[in-house]
Amino acid sequence: MAAQDTVRIGIVGAGAMAQQHLKGLGAMPDVKLVAFCDVVLGKAEELARQYGAAVYADPARMVDEVELDGIYILLPPFAHGSAEMAAIGRRIPFFVEKPIGNELGRCQEIATMVAEAGILTAVGYMNRYRQGVRRVREVLRSDPAVLACGGWIGGTPRPRPDRAILSWWVRRDRSGGQLVEQVTHTVDLVRYLLGEAVEVFAHAAPPRTFNRDVPEAYDIDDATLVSLRFASGAVASIYGTCAANAGGGVSLNVFAGRHSAYFTGWDHSLRLVSVDDAGQKAEESIPGEPSIFAIEDRAFVDAVKAGDPGLIGASYADGLKATEITLGALRSITTGRPVALV
Repeated sequence: MAAQDTVRIGIVGAGAMAQQHLKGLGAMPDVKLVAFCDVVLGKAEELARQYGAAVYADPARMVDEVELDGIYILLPPFAHGSAEMAAIGRRIPFFVEKPIGNELGRCQEIATMVAEAGILTAVGYMNRYRQGVRRVREVLRSDPAVLACGGWIGGTPRPRPDRAILSWWVRRDRSGGQLVEQVTHTVDLVRYLLGEAVEVFAHAAPPRTFNRDVPEAYDIDDATLVSLRFASGAVASIYGTCAANAGGGVSLNVFAGRHSAYFTGWDHSLRLVSVDDAGQKAEESIPGEPSIFAIEDRAFVDAVKAGDPGLIGASYADGLKATEITLGALRSITTGRPVALV
């Protein structure tokens, strides 16, 4: 594809994440949104009207009938599979929102097919594109991390008319739970900064131990605590709860011999402290980018145009690694034993 060509994009999933990505994609002069697909056809039609695009309920029909250069797959964890298979069948590059699924076997099958077909892929671990995160990764190349700890602290998921997400997020068979669906961001970021994990061990506060005023379908853990051991010898503790109504938010701390990195907030603003051989400390700050979805979308579009996977922050293979960790943690919670990671 020539650099000046327009990238024709199809969107599978017309929910909240589609709205986020459309803020960036819809403003790009070299992007044309040509098709929208959703099992709830009315949702796809609503978005399609804004862009003069085609509408589908079936991703296989969409890829058969519309010329596409890239596909965005913006679905809940339980709904993955058919859209990815459709993209692979037509060898169309695709972007898939995290997590890539909640069934490990299906994710592994898709990863194998992606590798065999040589398709360019991206996964929505947007924090990999942040300047602060990349600065810390650069520092850790020469000063490896020894310890990381962080996670997501949120409140009780109570029903609200504007929160359709509750129909699936509170169900283990739909979302996998907070660890799989949300804290996966921290899991991926720790792996990005510390390298490959070799073992996971986890504990949980079971459903409704602390959360009682919740939807009837609620059966996800109230809190999780995950320990990871890495090939480098480093260790990490990752936590999450959806039962802390006074707040807490998102944070991650990473410690190395001469550097301590403190990420705070959803935007992962960075405070990086370093010490030299003489014991003199220095500090730098890098604010988190508020438009991070547009930044990762620009990277995907540029990668499609150039045919260059090196422009992608997280591939489908990276998404599989994060999913192996989170689903391994759930298995550890069930068995009470550590789980080796391949």
